[in-house]
Amino acid sequence: MQTEYQDEEEDRKTGDKPAWRRLLEKFREPTYPTRKLAVRGAFFSLLIVSAVFGVMVGLMLVYSINLPQMDDLARYRPSTTTELYDIHGKVFGSFALERRVVVPYTEFPELLKQAIFSIEDKDFETNGGINLIRAASAAYHDVHSKGKSQGASTLTMQLSRNLFLSSEKTYARKVQEIFLTLQIERRFTKQQIFTLYANQIYLGRGTYGFEAGSEYYFSKHAHDLTLPEAALLAALPKGPEEYSPVRHPDRALKRRNLVISEMLADRKITWQEAATAKAAPLGLHIEPPVNTEAPYFVEEVRRQLEAEYGVEEAHGAGLKVYTTLDIDLQRVANKAVLDGTANYERRHGWKGKLQNVLSSSDLESYRHPDWTQPIKDGDYIHALVTDVTATRIVVKMGAQQATLTPTEWAWTRVVKGDELVHLGDIVYVKVVSATSGEGPKVTLEEDSGAQASLMAVDNSNGEVLAMVGGRDFALSQFNRATQAQRQVGSSFKPYVYTTAIEAGEKPTSIVIDAPTSFYTPNGPYTPHNYETNSYGGAMTLTNAFAESKNIPALRLANKYGIKKVIETAKRFGITSNMPAFLPVAIGAADITLAEQVGAYSVFPNDGIRIQPHYIRKVVQTDGLQVEEKSPEVKEVISVDTARTMMVLLQAVVQHGTGAAASSLKHAFGGKTGTTNNYTDAWFIGFSPSVTCGTWIGFDDRESLGEKETGAKAALPMWMDFMKVAVAGKPTESFSKPNAPKKQLDIPAAQPGDEIPKPPKDDDADSKDDTDNPDAPPEKPVDQPPTTPPATPQPPRPVTPQLPQP
Repeated sequence: MQTEYQDEEEDRKTGDKPAWRRLLEKFREPTYPTRKLAVRGAFFSLLIVSAVFGVMVGLMLVYSINLPQMDDLARYRPSTTTELYDIHGKVFGSFALERRVVVPYTEFPELLKQAIFSIEDKDFETNGGINLIRAASAAYHDVHSKGKSQGASTLTMQLSRNLFLSSEKTYARKVQEIFLTLQIERRFTKQQIFTLYANQIYLGRGTYGFEAGSEYYFSKHAHDLTLPEAALLAALPKGPEEYSPVRHPDRALKRRNLVISEMLADRKITWQEAATAKAAPLGLHIEPPVNTEAPYFVEEVRRQLEAEYGVEEAHGAGLKVYTTLDIDLQRVANKAVLDGTANYERRHGWKGKLQNVLSSSDLESYRHPDWTQPIKDGDYIHALVTDVTATRIVVKMGAQQATLTPTEWAWTRVVKGDELVHLGDIVYVKVVSATSGEGPKVTLEEDSGAQASLMAVDNSNGEVLAMVGGRDFALSQFNRATQAQRQVGSSFKPYVYTTAIEAGEKPTSIVIDAPTSFYTPNGPYTPHNYETNSYGGAMTLTNAFAESKNIPALRLANKYGIKKVIETAKRFGITSNMPAFLPVAIGAADITLAEQVGAYSVFPNDGIRIQPHYIRKVVQTDGLQVEEKSPEVKEVISVDTARTMMVLLQAVVQHGTGAAASSLKHAFGGKTGTTNNYTDAWFIGFSPSVTCGTWIGFDDRESLGEKETGAKAALPMWMDFMKVAVAGKPTESFSKPNAPKKQLDIPAAQPGDEIPKPPKDDDADSKDDTDNPDAPPEKPVDQPPTTPPATPQPPRPVTPQLPQP
């Protein structure tokens, strides 16, 4: 009853309301059953949307907080190559963290730009840095392939990734890439973006940027590229190693032709141009490594630059280093050393101790370090035997093959080829002609391990003109000109005779060459000359020096003190350790070739020593000079002493052990050097303008062989070099006795600077020198000794040195 009453009352109240109000209230009623549920659903929906928005904002902050500022990109200077120039302004060497040549936008030809746009970013000039269509396509691929394709990258996105981001394939990195791309597009013009990209992108083989790639792959500048060449370079950014035209030419050709097809589709080229370009071969013209002609010199310069400027600055600041090298003389030096060692090898016949690679490799996959550079006439190179019969030997040298006939190995005196070498052997050959019709023409040589070195300096300024530190830099980077300390034999004797001349001796002074013994702390020391039982009796200093007699040199060293002799050598710039024992007077001391060459230049320079050096000046990329090098200059001996020694040194070439050099009909002086058991052979000599030294020996101090003296093994290399070095100076001559002091081509001294003077005779030696004139005299021996000469025992083993014939 109550319920019915309430319903009637509600109906009465409702009936009292106007119709319009009743209609409005009807529309306000919810369409679903529970109003509270609807409100709650709306609240949680807004909460989720807010959370997602907050997360997105947070992610933007996280991913963008560590992104580089655009000011950093505006100041960005890519790592560029440090280049080395010779005295003629020719580039002969370089080193870099990244091999790159930076050029402006105008240096990139339209053909190359269109090739890049067609394959990498068709809408580059109109898009905002992000291609939404390609991005959606890449996202669809990602979802359905369950991977990350990393596609959809525009040029700007590639630039941001290459400059500032890692190469890891993650969505986080992709988000950062997008943020950075948008910033780059807002800050820089399209021309600026393309220039940064084109100078930064990696193209394989250590090259970065299209100019460096053009120079490496085609030996030309980017603005000179043809259509197929431009298409090939544009094909490389996607996979520099995968599409390398050097390692995978077939893949590179297909990728290049794809670029050409895309250019045709974009109507950038005609059908005829596309057909012609596709039919063209890859046409590579690989630029040879610039460090191949003077690698040991380049290494010396690199060490000096790293020591002075640091590794990053030396390798990545794009320095222009103007060096002292004469690349033309360097080529002569290379040939002299290689020909000299080859002639030595042939004198000693075929030894046949060849490496065989079949136990560790196969004929197809084997690569020798020598094969990294193009083959040219006159090269000596290691080759792999790929086929051999009695009448022919086929060898592989990188991508090329050569065939040897019995004529090319006749010197070995082995008739049959299959008795001479075996399949898989590594042989040493000389390239007679690199461009003969059926492949290179070569002759068989031998590499038994003999090494040689050469160094030459300009007397007037101390500039190192040429340097060879070994036979093959690819196999051994050890520089035997600057790092190898070897016994110098009789080439040490100039320091002995200089000491005697400073003490008052004359070239005409008499010294006795006869059997004798000397008292030493370790007992009597009985030396002998190179030729046993060959003594000259009473000889002038000039003749004793020219004929390289041991006994006279030891008598002088004993008379004036071996310590004084060593002090003289140190004044000349010898820094190697020299123990104060008498055999040092005839070369029982280990010294580098570089020390000897620098020391010998004192004689033609009228007593002035100019520190040998490699660098003239260093210039930054912007042209500002960093530093101009000034060598150390000091007076070692007086003019009179230097010119007196010149009489002795010229006599060596005129009628002494170096007489073979007189055939060159030029003003020369010098000294031969041969060590005990023929382990080292030397010749250090000079003209009025150039001082040069040569050395030959084995790294393990194996004997060179009987009669392999300095005159026989080292002098021919010196002559081959010097006849070219002095070719344009037929009238040069040494200073006359009363002529004015020689003028040197060195920077003028600053006010107040003085050239250091040599010590005076009365203070050149210390009073505690036990090897002074008051030391026990040598003991005369009437007859030659019948037992082998005794050898003193210094702190480390030294043996008496033999003079050269």
